[in-house]
Amino acid sequence: MNRINKLFQEKQKGILSIYFTAGYPRLEDTMTVLRTLQESGADMVEIGMPFSDPLADGPVIQESSKKALENGMSLKVLFEQLKNCREEIHIPIVLMGYLNPVMQYGIEEFLTSCKAVGVDGSILPDLPLEEYEEEYKTIFTQNGVSNIFLVTPETSADRIKYIDQLSSGFIYAVSSSSTTGKDKDWNLQEGYFKRLKDSSLKHPVLAGFGVKDHESFVAATEHTNGAIIGTAFIRTLTKADHLSASIVSFIQQLRG
Repeated sequence: MNRINKLFQEKQKGILSIYFTAGYPRLEDTMTVLRTLQESGADMVEIGMPFSDPLADGPVIQESSKKALENGMSLKVLFEQLKNCREEIHIPIVLMGYLNPVMQYGIEEFLTSCKAVGVDGSILPDLPLEEYEEEYKTIFTQNGVSNIFLVTPETSADRIKYIDQLSSGFIYAVSSSSTTGKDKDWNLQEGYFKRLKDSSLKHPVLAGFGVKDHESFVAATEHTNGAIIGTAFIRTLTKADHLSASIVSFIQQLRG
């Protein structure tokens, strides 16, 4: 069973997924961050594939992506870093990023590389649903890679049902249509998350964009299965004097 599906089978509430940029703060930090997140109690990790034009990301993640590329990070390097990760990492790993670098790498080669190193899923927000369904769904399935789609408060009920039918793993519920890292009033988002909860979706839902601390994590997970935190964690990595200790402290504070 795919590790993502296994996680949601074993744990229905309070799932914590942490996003970080591969090769940041330093090129060789990817496995250290991944290992420490697992040890600290993260349920799942989303590893960002840095790209030179990350339009949907706020300034914090944009800067981490820029720095990672300057450090020499690429998909080839990332897969090399993850080559033996399953000897010690048992939580689900999702790769998140833009379609352009994946297409340059070769989408079939990307998926076979994911399978080879034990990556469980991908989030490619600029991959159109219809294109995925017609051209790529079969090879994703063949390689056991879940493809996760995003919904927003503006997504229609019919579109949400279509996304639910095409999805595997979970649905990423973006709290708004703005970029990552913006503060959110979670009370204003409650109706949106409750609507998703009441939609009888086949797949679990994780909330993202604007989750930054224990309070916002609790609010975001009231009507969802869990939440994704990226910008606040990248800020922690940026400021860290001691990487592992800072990660442990961040997760402890988040869990409350």
